Amino acid sequence: MANPEHLALLNQGLAPWQEWRSRTAQTYPDLSDANLSGLRLAGIDLSGANLNGASLYSTDLSAANLAGAILSNANLMKARLVNATLIQAELINTTLSSVNLSGANLQRAILIGADLKVADLRRANLSHADLSATALYGADLREADLDAADLRRADLRRAILIAANLCMANLSLAKLEQAECSNASLYRTNLSRANLADSHFVSTYFVGADLSQATLTRADFSWAKLMRADLSDADLSGTNLRGVDFSRA
Repeated sequence: MANPEHLALLNQGLAPWQEWRSRTAQTYPDLSDANLSGLRLAGIDLSGANLNGASLYSTDLSAANLAGAILSNANLMKARLVNATLIQAELINTTLSSVNLSGANLQRAILIGADLKVADLRRANLSHADLSATALYGADLREADLDAADLRRADLRRAILIAANLCMANLSLAKLEQAECSNASLYRTNLSRANLADSHFVSTYFVGADLSQATLTRADFSWAKLMRADLSDADLSGTNLRGVDFSRA
C-alpha cells in the first residue's frame, strides 16, 4: 500500500513534489498500488520510487525520471513515456500495451514477462535490457537500440524492427514471424531455434549471427549480409536469398 503522506504530497501538484524530492533525495517514495491513472506527471522525479502494482493507465509521464523505479505488476497501458528515463527500472509482468516509449531510455531495465503489445518504442534505448518472455507483438521498434538485450522466447510477431540495432542480442527461441527487420543490424546475434517465417530482412546485417536450427521459411533475406553466419540445420524452405553474401558462412 502507498504511503499516505507521499500520496497526499503528490496530489498537491508537481511543484511541491519536485521541491520535496530535491530536499529528501535519499527518501524513496512509496506509491505502491496507488491509482494514478490519467494524471499529468510530465517531467516528474519518481527515481527509485516503489510503484509496484500501481495503476498508471493513460498517465502522462513524458520526460519523467523513473530510473531505478519499481513498476512490476503495474498497469501503464496507453501511458505516455516519451523521452522518459527508466534506466535499471524493474517492470516485471508490467502491462505496457499501447504505451508510448519513443525515445525513452531503458538501459539495463528488467522487463521479464512484460506486455508490450503494439507499444511505440521508436528510437528507444533498450541496450542490455532483460526482455525475456516479453510480448512485443506488433510493437514499433524502428531505430531502437537493443544492443546485447536479452529477448529469449520473446514474442516479436509482426513487430517493426526496421534499422534497429540488435547486435549481440539473444533472440534464441524468439517468435519473429512476419516481422519487418529490413536494414537492421544483427552482428553476432543469437537467433538459434528462433522462428523467422514470412519475415523481411532485406539488406540486414547478420555477420557472425547464430541462425542454427532457426525457421526461415518464406522469409525475405534478399541482399542480406550473412558472412560467417551459422545456418546449420536451419529451415530455408521458400526463403528469398537473392544477392545474399554467404562468405565463410
